[in-house]
This record gives sequence, C-alpha cells and structure tokens, in this order.
Amino acid sequence: MKIVDVCAFYAPKGGGVRTYIDRKLAEGPRAGHEIVVIAPGPRSHVEARGPRARIVWLESPKFPLDGNYHYFGDGPALHALLDAERPDVVEVSSPWRSASMVAAWQGRAVRALVMHADPLAAYAYRWFEMLADRPTIDRGFDWYWRHLRRLDAQFESVISASHSLSGRLEAGGLRGVATIPMGVEPGLFSPAHRDPALRRRLLDLCGLDDSGCLLLGVGRHGPEKRWPMVVEAVVAAQFRDPVGLILVGDGRERARIVRQIGDNPHIRLLAPIGDRRDLARTMASADALIHGCEAETFCMVAAEASASGLTLIVPRDGGASDQALTRNGFRFASGSAAAASRAIADFIDARAGSRTHDSVAGQPRTMRDHFDDLFAHYAALREPARAVA
Repeated sequence: MKIVDVCAFYAPKGGGVRTYIDRKLAEGPRAGHEIVVIAPGPRSHVEARGPRARIVWLESPKFPLDGNYHYFGDGPALHALLDAERPDVVEVSSPWRSASMVAAWQGRAVRALVMHADPLAAYAYRWFEMLADRPTIDRGFDWYWRHLRRLDAQFESVISASHSLSGRLEAGGLRGVATIPMGVEPGLFSPAHRDPALRRRLLDLCGLDDSGCLLLGVGRHGPEKRWPMVVEAVVAAQFRDPVGLILVGDGRERARIVRQIGDNPHIRLLAPIGDRRDLARTMASADALIHGCEAETFCMVAAEASASGLTLIVPRDGGASDQALTRNGFRFASGSAAAASRAIADFIDARAGSRTHDSVAGQPRTMRDHFDDLFAHYAALREPARAVA
C-alpha cells in the first residue's frame, strides 16, 4: 500500500507526534508499504527518509500559538499534492482544519482520522472542571461532537490508541472507531536496566537514603500535564513517608513548577534526557512513575515506564489509566492532589508489604506491533473499496 499521512503537527522540534511519525517512516517500508508524510513548513521541499519513505513539506503559514509549527492554509495546494501522490490510504493526524481539507478531497483513497490528541480532556474539561461535570461540559461543546460526527461520516475509520478514548468517541456518536494501542520502542525499555548505583545517586540528589521511595515524572512542562498538582501530591505524601521526586522535562510551565517546589529538598528538576538508553536506565532505576495528565490518548511514557518494570501512579481517566488497569497500577481521581497523595501512600504500603521491586511480567507491546496492526486494519478497509472498483 501507499499510505500518505497529512500531519498538521509534525515539526523538527516536535514531541510525541514527531516521534510517532518517524517510527512510521521506518516501519512502513519494513512491512512492504510506501509512507509519505505531508507536513506544513516554512518552504516547500522533499526530505527523503530512505527507500519508500519521505516527507513532503508544503510551504504554509506559521502557527500563531507555537512558533515551532506551521498550519495548512491552502486547501487546493494540499489537494494537488494528494492528487500527485495517488495514495491507497490517506491518514490525517489532527481533527481540525487538515481533517476537513482531507474530507473535501475528491480522491478515492481510504481515509482514516488518527486521534493523536484529545482536545476536550486537554482543555475544556480542565478549564471548567470546577464548574460542571463532564457530561455538562460535553453538552456545552456539542459543536465539537457534531464536527467529529461529520468527520466520522466522511472517513472510513477513526483510530484511537486507548479503550478509554474509544469509549468516549463512541458515546459521542462516532461509528467508525477502531482501537489500536501504541507500544514502546523495541528492545530498549526493560527492568534489566535497573541500576542500584544510579538509584542511590538520584535519591541522594533528593536528600534521601536507600530507604526512600523514588518517584519519577517524565514529560513536557505544559498546563495539561498538571505537574504542579503532582508536586503538591508528593509534598503531602512526604509528611508521612520519605519520598523523592525526580521530574524530567522542560516547557513553558517550568517557572510555575519551580515556584510550586519552592525550597523543598526532596524534589528535583532535571533537563530532558535526550539519549534514549539513558532514559531507559533512569526509568528502570526508579520505584514508580507518577503522571498527572488525564488527557493522554495513549501515554507513551507510561508504556515505557511499565516496560521498565515500574508501577504506575496515574489519573483515573485517559490512556495512562488504561495501562495502569492492565498492570495493577494505582489510580487516583483526575486533577486531585489529595487523591494522588493517597495513591502514593497506597503504593508505598504495598511496596513495603512485598519488600521487593516488582518487575512487569511478559513482553511489552511495541510500536512494531502497533504498526503491524494498523497496516492490517488499512488493508481490511481497502477490500470493500477494491471490490467496488
């Protein structure tokens, strides 16, 4: 198959979407498919990524809210690229303008909308959580659900990476939802990378000895990640138990997080870890991963931590929650520092009872597994189209 991904939020300095697309550019040709990514950028050019894989950059306006990104502003130009590529399958990675453009394209390819983001959970639910419950907020944002239902009618499939998001999409009236979970990078994250000396150094950085509990948080410092809430929860837990927190990441909320930490000696911020093997070793050397974001569509960091042998302490909603359910993690009421603090205490009590570091059994699901399932799904969607042709 020739698969074209119209990806509005691919950028050289991007985050999870860029990582996902880069992996697709590698896995597609391995599985015998041609992968073309169409992305908005400062100028039009083609970037080869090996045999049968390339990025076609389309000159586009700069995204006003984030200078790292551009946005598709010319529908006819995008349609001309799709006409020239003649794909078997067209993916679109954002439910907004680019999805409407792809829906309006007159080509005959199978179309799939990949839900890499959950806008209501990331923004609306968080903004209005003190004023109304989720069903009420959903009713207030019915225009968004109408928009998704229109796209659902124009696309052969809507791809979701977690059962929790799939359930919400189906409850909102979408009929073409397919759940295809993502996975970790093959052969990288494992409990075998646990390094007692590194754990001691990290605990020492937090002013604790070996008897302390070492929590790890990894992720961008954005408001939807709720790191100040996580810090508040850890501070509350420290009144009962010796708990250290290593928070790895950076972003526009960093100053707020620093203020929240104050002069607490047991919480330390570390810069993002660029070397993936160093990240794998750091993950395996902690005791648990704590995460505050309930808007994750899958939560790659939770999957990586779980594959590294860590217990998950995560919100009750979102992609991380799905993973905690399957791995016997600890879940707390989303957005509640008090509930998160209780979950930390529950984890420490359970850990003290076993007196061992529990590794996750079995082989983790990998991104290769994900893409094999995704490509098989697309092949099945193409069968009716070929029969009609």
